[in-house]
Amino acid sequence: MSHKKPEITFKYIFNYGYNPSYVNGAQGGFSPRGEMVINFYLERQPLPESISHEITPEGAIGRETGAEPADLGQSMVRYIDTGVVMNYENARVFHAWMGEKLREVEELNKAHTAFESAPPVGQA
Repeated sequence: MSHKKPEITFKYIFNYGYNPSYVNGAQGGFSPRGEMVINFYLERQPLPESISHEITPEGAIGRETGAEPADLGQSMVRYIDTGVVMNYENARVFHAWMGEKLREVEELNKAHTAFESAPPVGQA
């Protein structure tokens, strides 16, 4: 007689507006309730509110003469589109899960590098 271990199957339901976002940074910490708050952002150069150009004698758009805001060239934007809040235990589980996924991709990268650096064999 086989003794099958109990199991559960999770079905995934996606919100109609589900749309993954690219992020290249995060900012956060712990709330006064001890929950981890993580705000994900996309860091990029800002877009101008407006740009002014001179008009050439021929009536065409000429060189740029100004941009608003004035500090546009010295600024960066961290656009925050989403964030998550989780308790300590869920943060530990998430940390372990992400560590495992990083180890998987590192192994794939090692295999890819070994394959790419192997000498060609049996070329015709």
